[in-house]
Amino acid sequence: MALVGRRDGRNFGYGRQLSYAGPQALKDLFGGGHYGTVKAHSDRWQAFVRWCRSEDGPGVNDARQIDRQTLLDYTEHLRQQVEYGAIAIATAQNRLSSVNRTMAALRGDQYVKVPSPSKALGMRRTSVRHSVPQGQDPEHMNQIVDALCKHQMPRAAAIAQLARATGMRLREAILADLPRLQSEAEHLGRINIQEGTKGGRSGASAPRWITVDDHIRDAEVCRTSLARG
Repeated sequence: MALVGRRDGRNFGYGRQLSYAGPQALKDLFGGGHYGTVKAHSDRWQAFVRWCRSEDGPGVNDARQIDRQTLLDYTEHLRQQVEYGAIAIATAQNRLSSVNRTMAALRGDQYVKVPSPSKALGMRRTSVRHSVPQGQDPEHMNQIVDALCKHQMPRAAAIAQLARATGMRLREAILADLPRLQSEAEHLGRINIQEGTKGGRSGASAPRWITVDDHIRDAEVCRTSLARG
């Protein structure tokens, strides 16, 4: 446990500094795992701590002094930051969500939080994509594949097409046993994704079969080179 004092002590027992207490409580909450999640929440918590210490903040360094009004004041601060163009709406919402999660980790309850960050901010994310996502434009993709083949890089060409055609993660496509996949496609009409899967998943214990269609068949470029691995 990361507790360094009494649970009812300063920062609910997680140390004297607010900046230290938040990340420690998050590590406890997530059981020492989920490093990326803990890091993201911790970084956003530090932004909240900086506001607390600023001239506009409440000047507190003890989570026990943070109440709902404190969070509402922080919400207003974030709203102004968005209006000034200093941060994006999504950033403001994520920061509020992380403060909620960290306060819950520190307190051990849900009593001090902003019920709905998006409603509290009074804003909605308005990002709308106006162009085809990179890697999804067929013409652009074909140009990339042709260039790779031209430079005698058939495996890279196959990886690029395979990832797009099957929805495989890039790591899965890079580590894939291409000759095996080609053989499975020809003889079984489907391919089993094994290498590079999340959590060290083994194809022997957790097979993930994908039915072969014309797009996947098109990914079998430069067959002769691929057969040699």
